[in-house]
Amino acid sequence: MSVLIFIDTAEGHVKKVSHEVLSYGAKVAEQLGTTAEAIVLGAVSDDLASLGKYGVKKIHHVANDTLNNLDAQVYTKVIAQVAAACNAKLIIFSNNLNGKAIAPRLSVRMKAGLVAGAVALPDTSNGFVVRKNVFSGKAFANIAVSTDIKIIALNPNAFQVITGEGIAEVVPFSASVDAPKVKVTAVNKTSGEIVLTEAEIVVSAGRGLKGPENWGMVEELAKTLHAATACSRPVADAHWRPHNEHVGQTGYAIAPNLYIAIGISGAIQHLAGVNRSKVIVVINKDPEAPFFKAADYGIVGDAFEVIPKFTEAIRKLKGVA
Repeated sequence: MSVLIFIDTAEGHVKKVSHEVLSYGAKVAEQLGTTAEAIVLGAVSDDLASLGKYGVKKIHHVANDTLNNLDAQVYTKVIAQVAAACNAKLIIFSNNLNGKAIAPRLSVRMKAGLVAGAVALPDTSNGFVVRKNVFSGKAFANIAVSTDIKIIALNPNAFQVITGEGIAEVVPFSASVDAPKVKVTAVNKTSGEIVLTEAEIVVSAGRGLKGPENWGMVEELAKTLHAATACSRPVADAHWRPHNEHVGQTGYAIAPNLYIAIGISGAIQHLAGVNRSKVIVVINKDPEAPFFKAADYGIVGDAFEVIPKFTEAIRKLKGVA
């Protein structure tokens, strides 16, 4: 048996979340006394063999151009073929958009128990138990999985990337690939250097900024911190910022190492999307803002005074002019 890890890619490049699941999968394989193998679909320009530093021993590459764009049904069938060929009893995904589309389908096809949103290594002392987030991150649940084949979808930023020595063996895999039922006619890319759902630091702002013309200082702070930018739902609804920056219960759910909220009151719907952040910093001139109850650090003050000083202090700390 083996542990099979899905390597997620975009435009031929391995995503950051894949480094996390590779590290996680390698640790689980070590727990189970087996080997960690991986699967990657479509054309990839990155050096796949170098991913061995994350603990994976073998990478099955299905280099079929049909797989360059995600079709969850097609991907599911191909992954099932690879899993059967390498006798994988545990398959691991990232619990991102692609993982959420594929993992449940694969669970049905392979009659495998699925734990989506895992946040820790499984407990194998008495069976196979996986901890996951529930109730929008307000609590944890320990899920026992008893099926022969198991699937875990790991929450982004839930497991530290571990690197070491090693080169993976990259093996071509010839799979039966169906014609996609979904045809990609156009791709509209979002702007920004850092993908919001993969960012380790996020700077977010709300209606306290008073208008889109004031977002320059938010972007400047984000640039100084090498962070992604985000916003609350009212800001996106008012078209101050694009909807792809909206975080919250009805937007993206994120889990960065640091989340800085500027001029956001902290409604429960917003908290549901960001409460998995490791450290939350709130900047608001209202000392009674609900967000302060969820914050690790808080600054009571006018954002228009605090943010420029905050940015300048970080520049000095970094030695940037």
